Amino acid sequence: MSIKKIKALGLSSGGLDSILAGVFLRKQGIWVEWASFETPFFSAKKAKEASEITGIPIIIKNITKQYIKMLKNPACGYGKNLNPCKDCHAFMFAEAGKIMKQKNFDFMFSGEVAGQRPMSQTKAAMRYVEKKSGFDGYILRPLSAKMLPATIPEKKGWIQKEEMLGFYGRSRKPQIKLAKAFNITDYPAPAGGCLLTDKGFSDRLKDLFAHQEEYEEREFHLLKHGRHIRIDEKIKIIVGRDQKDNENILSLYSKQKDILIQMKDIPGPVGLAVNGGTKEGIKTAAGICASYCNKIKQGEAVDAVIDSFDKSYTMEGVYPIKKEPI
Repeated sequence: MSIKKIKALGLSSGGLDSILAGVFLRKQGIWVEWASFETPFFSAKKAKEASEITGIPIIIKNITKQYIKMLKNPACGYGKNLNPCKDCHAFMFAEAGKIMKQKNFDFMFSGEVAGQRPMSQTKAAMRYVEKKSGFDGYILRPLSAKMLPATIPEKKGWIQKEEMLGFYGRSRKPQIKLAKAFNITDYPAPAGGCLLTDKGFSDRLKDLFAHQEEYEEREFHLLKHGRHIRIDEKIKIIVGRDQKDNENILSLYSKQKDILIQMKDIPGPVGLAVNGGTKEGIKTAAGICASYCNKIKQGEAVDAVIDSFDKSYTMEGVYPIKKEPI
């Protein structure tokens, strides 16, 4: 009679804690895989790299559409900026739980360490995440399991609590020591990878939410680039800061929806009126673009080339206009 192999699905950020949790459970004889989620606010790049380093298989899923609904109205509110940490973690576990059920995993796990982060990794926050996720009891944190209530995997004997770890607090020394014991040397330094914790990005996102009801995913990616300047309630222009910015903005430009502004015959930034605008608004946008051209002297007018949907034309006599970015 064959013995069933216990399977665990972990949430992976690609950081050291995620790596240690996965490798630790694998050494306990558990079949381990990871799930990692992508939105314009965070990527699965580090998680993919961790998968390559450890050989732990990974499932990548884009969750942008569902995530936005949660982001606009998180039950626990936001952190310092537009980061809904507790509801974000609960949402991710809910999404991972769907995969767990579809692919017949027995439980989920993460590399969270109790007490490591003041908002999202307190014991109370971890408990909230479990209940909110819809998979109460099925989430194991092996690095802190000795410090936390027993989970279903422990109660059913799939893993032994006494063999789990009891890490607690903000010190990284226990993780680094364990990494050495596992001969893990290639891992990223601890750092936040979520743009929602960034004030500048959050301010732009708040502005987007305040002026639109519907969004395309590319609009969130555009928030990462250039200067964002609100002309009126319906028109916003993005102005490139340098050549790389210009290239990124152009890569997200929609000829069917946006209006592109560039100076004629002189080097300067790309300007993008996202989702178009009125003739007067585009004239103002062209003036804002002109204000960021180093070659234009004070009080001098220039010409701008406007690519508006299916036509291109020259706007003559554009004077620089200064307006503060968001």
